[in-house]
Amino acid sequence: DSEGGLYVCTNTFLGFGREHIERHYRKTGQCVYLHLKRHVTEKVPGASGGALPKRRNAKLFLDLETNSDLNSDDFEYEDEAKLVIFPDHYEISLPNIEELPALVTIACDALLSAKSPYRKQDPDSWEEELQASKHAKTLVQLDNGVRIPPSGWKCSKCDLRENLWLNLTDGSVLCGKWFFDGSGGNGHAMEHYKETGYPLAVKLGTITPDGADVYSFDEEEPVLDPHIAKHLAHFGIDMLQMQVTENGLRDNDIKPRVSEWEVIQEAGVKLKPMYGPGYTGMKNLGNSCYLNAVMQAIFSIPEFQRAYVGNLPRIFDYSPHDPTQDFNTQMAKLGHGLLSGQYSKPPMKSELIEQVMKEEHKPQHNGISPRMFKAFISKSHPEYSSNRQQDAQEFFLHLINLVERNPVGSENPSDVFRFLVEERTQCCQSRKVRYTERVDYIMQLPVAMEAATNKDELIAYELKRREAEAARRPPPELVRAKIPFSACLQAFSEPSNVEDFWSSALQAKSAGVKTSRFASFPEYLVVQIKKFTFGLDWIPKKLDVSIDMPDFLDINHLRARGLQPGEEELPDIAPPIIIPDDPKVRLLCFRRYLLVALDIDESSVMQLAEMGFPLEACRKAVYYTGNLGAEVAFNWIIAHMEEPDFAEPLVIPAFGEVASSGAAAFGAVGLDNQPPEEMVAIIISMGFQRNLAIQALKATNNNLERALEWIFSHPELEEESEPALDLMNMVNNANANTLAETGSEGPRIKDGSGRYELFGFISHMGTSTMSGHYVCHLKKEGRWVIYNDLRVCASERPPKDLGYIYFYHRIPS
Repeated sequence: DSEGGLYVCTNTFLGFGREHIERHYRKTGQCVYLHLKRHVTEKVPGASGGALPKRRNAKLFLDLETNSDLNSDDFEYEDEAKLVIFPDHYEISLPNIEELPALVTIACDALLSAKSPYRKQDPDSWEEELQASKHAKTLVQLDNGVRIPPSGWKCSKCDLRENLWLNLTDGSVLCGKWFFDGSGGNGHAMEHYKETGYPLAVKLGTITPDGADVYSFDEEEPVLDPHIAKHLAHFGIDMLQMQVTENGLRDNDIKPRVSEWEVIQEAGVKLKPMYGPGYTGMKNLGNSCYLNAVMQAIFSIPEFQRAYVGNLPRIFDYSPHDPTQDFNTQMAKLGHGLLSGQYSKPPMKSELIEQVMKEEHKPQHNGISPRMFKAFISKSHPEYSSNRQQDAQEFFLHLINLVERNPVGSENPSDVFRFLVEERTQCCQSRKVRYTERVDYIMQLPVAMEAATNKDELIAYELKRREAEAARRPPPELVRAKIPFSACLQAFSEPSNVEDFWSSALQAKSAGVKTSRFASFPEYLVVQIKKFTFGLDWIPKKLDVSIDMPDFLDINHLRARGLQPGEEELPDIAPPIIIPDDPKVRLLCFRRYLLVALDIDESSVMQLAEMGFPLEACRKAVYYTGNLGAEVAFNWIIAHMEEPDFAEPLVIPAFGEVASSGAAAFGAVGLDNQPPEEMVAIIISMGFQRNLAIQALKATNNNLERALEWIFSHPELEEESEPALDLMNMVNNANANTLAETGSEGPRIKDGSGRYELFGFISHMGTSTMSGHYVCHLKKEGRWVIYNDLRVCASERPPKDLGYIYFYHRIPS
């Protein structure tokens, strides 16, 4: 309404403005609303140097969804609440326990005291002020001649170069604790304290003329050190000369500016801020830059703009009673915030003059804070609900999955990314082939390191770097591997070996190769550069490479051609089930058969296994997440990897200990003491006759696993009762049923030409997907724009060669 504020209905519907609420009243008949307003007081300097209040009436929507930091020292605020009765818009000020029924008072109190997603997502905004350490004044520093160089630090016990702490007593440089996301260190700083009792340490890389991050091992918390300048000077560190940039590196660390952090963020270049529709920044909610970068790219695509922002009135009108739990409402709300231009306005000329006169340049309160959107998408998701950094590629797939599961109208905007991949597998011995198709959303390009064009420079740089390490000198100027894009594209198209390939033509193990081609080309092609890999020690690492990504891309030569003249297809025969002599191994084989019958996606299993997780754990992850893909299964692994049975074989409900109670999992046992028909059917499907299955279940009190063991331990009965079904035929039937179920309508695709133009890319800075920072560059109105969380500026040097995920759109033919 004209006064602003937020309305809350009795069924928790949220809305802004009287017109919106009246529409909701007419639709639902709900007539009681809670009207919340926030009155903000901005402090301005008074004539006597004090602070005078400048009253303004701020909409709560501004406080909740923009980057206006009303918790700062520049603002004071008070909330006002009223009860509003429609259709007369009769208002009752709160609190008013005399005029209102007790039930209404209780409901209002509950709503006003409830924690919103904003407070849940931002618990650190009320951190306690740091206290001075009790050790600061009396700290003893050893006169051991230690001098700390300006750069090139590493842990003295494990050679790590991140998360390093300088002990203020003896000058030891040691790594901090290890974090669950794989970052941090090996805890050598804490071990050193336990051995020596030296209590204070300062984090290297945080030292500025204003202070530094100090931790007290004895007090077990971050502290203030009022004498930090003196303590640092003892080791040759002059605080006044230590100037840190926003990425944590000192200005004189690397010259010229060639580090990944500086190049990608275009540091050292004065960038012109951009304002208006489509140029709205997003606040970082604590390592949420992966979300910000992906959503900026998503809402630069017309199909997503039409689906959510174009349908915004309809989506809002038909939103459920609790829109905070509705994906389409949150997408429409976020898209409107990014594209409307309401939260991206240039400062007024008078404000600029006032800032210059005061010699202060406060950042403008532009941009939105996507707390409610993040709260929804991270619901029931152990990774995205945390404040840890995440992989932008995994989040992109997670978002597409949510779009697929929450249709909006007849048009599914994720159709623009979907394409079909044809996989051609050939038996190297028989030369016969098999063609299959699968759906994908991202083209993953390998990094062809062997094709680097500056190998001599790389070798020389590595020698200099090692020499500098040994001499504790600053590292030499960085040399980055230069990889031709054509080499990466060639590596993608080359055949790859198929591990453990079983040839149906030979009905035996053989060598096999697989080649992937595009059975269709998407409207928008998303290309991921596979920079993240595993070292020989299975520790994830990132390849710091420069790839000459083209502005125009033609991949028509990668179009699938299908079965060619003269090619002969491999017979459609599944591998036989070989029953070993060892009863325990035989039981494991039947467990794995059951996984086949349950249609567990083995490709997802192998993707996870390649990351180093136990194979059985990978199978459990894919099974318990309903075959939703490796990304979802990976999150299950992260949430369950500490459990004692993490790497134990998958036990299907009613197939192991769960079934020990007999027929409870399948249904009641009949009056004639017959085993449950479902259990009988499972054993029959494994190739045994019905009477043998019934006899085994009766002998084991209807325990399926023990029944199989009983059959194996009575081979004479097995010989008397020849299998009714061959195991091989059984597996084939299961596979045939699976194909029949999935081959109904098929995925919707938007096929066309394979010629594309680059319009955006997301870059990553750091050594791991679980740390660092993401930035998005988008081409709008003929020029490149950088989206670095809240900062939206015209790009002067878009680092197209250092991107991680690239977005191309099809060129109309």
